[in-house]
Amino acid sequence: MRTLLFILSALAVVSSGYWAYRENYRTQDELDRADGLRAEIAGARERLSILRAEWAYLNRPDRLRDLAELNFDKLGLIPLRPDQFGNIDQIAYPRAEMLDITDSIEVTSRGATLP
Repeated sequence: MRTLLFILSALAVVSSGYWAYRENYRTQDELDRADGLRAEIAGARERLSILRAEWAYLNRPDRLRDLAELNFDKLGLIPLRPDQFGNIDQIAYPRAEMLDITDSIEVTSRGATLP
């Protein structure tokens, strides 16, 4: 009986060691994967900041003005003037439709009626 107990406890120790060994490697793999994802995110953020800087550079008002003047004949653009802008109170908003309620609805609850 004692030998069976020793064998079972030895198997338990070996199996728990194997489980711990396997979990350790799985954890290391996931940590490496997380580090890779962090590096990928950092690279994407860097690319995004570069693209934002390029966008700001390409949308400079003086550059856009020069492009509009160069392509005036092709685009048919006219220069902006201050009198072309309006105020918010000059906008005609559509009126809200009023619902025509002609039929009344009787509301009652169980055992009691409302006046």
